[in-house]
Amino acid sequence: MENKNSVKGMISMKKVKQILALIGAIILIGLYISTLVCALSSSDNFMNLMMASIYATVIIPVLLWAYSFIYKLLKKDSSSDEENP
Repeated sequence: MENKNSVKGMISMKKVKQILALIGAIILIGLYISTLVCALSSSDNFMNLMMASIYATVIIPVLLWAYSFIYKLLKKDSSSDEENP
């Protein structure tokens, strides 16, 4: 019985990670596209958008990793609570 629960937990965690990675990739692609559009249109905000894109390239993956790590910790705590009433 424990094996089935752990397999289900791993499958759902894998799907959560895939969804978070996809969301992060879409956000980063959107940032770089908007930066490129501003560069081509000679916008005054080009440097601000470029700095935001570089910053987001580092911060978004770190935040997504932290969210998945916290999710894993909370999921582990809730499963241990269910095993020991």
